[in-house]
Amino acid sequence: MSRRLAQGVDAAAAPAAPASVRAVVALGANLGDRERTLREALAEIAALPLVTSVHPSAMIESVAITLAGADPDAPGYLNGVALVDTTLAPSVLLAMLHAIEHRHGRERAERWGSRTLDLDLIAYADVRSDVPELLLPHPRAAQRDFVLRPWLSIDPDAVIPGVGRVDAALAALEVAAPGGAEASTGQGAGDCAAAGGIERP
Repeated sequence: MSRRLAQGVDAAAAPAAPASVRAVVALGANLGDRERTLREALAEIAALPLVTSVHPSAMIESVAITLAGADPDAPGYLNGVALVDTTLAPSVLLAMLHAIEHRHGRERAERWGSRTLDLDLIAYADVRSDVPELLLPHPRAAQRDFVLRPWLSIDPDAVIPGVGRVDAALAALEVAAPGGAEASTGQGAGDCAAAGGIERP
């Protein structure tokens, strides 16, 4: 069973998972008790099979982004990033993240609509994939302040595969669009992340 989870269902389309990799997962919520939802999601990720540790960032507030752009009248988001050490194959990890979203009432009726929980697989080691069901790294990661900023806070040397360093991407974003459509408010929110991360026994 564990070997199948590590290989995934798309072994021919993406490289097999190495013995242990670091995945980057972005978390967000703008409906309901956001902090509680993100805290529970982090615990559920840590409890997944073949996940050995989860290192979460502090959470930040961000303006809701819709297809029309930033919407300050919509409920604001609470966002963060977690570094996940795992031997799960990327396709399997993504499927499990979707299952966690579903358990928290996530509905996909509207693209970029409000949501109880959003879990995005941003990067999986240095894997690059253009398979529609498994785009790695996340194609819009370098455009999202609310992903780059918390990611950089827990991994100052972070790199987006095929793009470059996260600090350089964040600096370019700030120059190109200071306070732009996909920017955070820069405010911390609550103590959603456990200091030192979540280690599996």
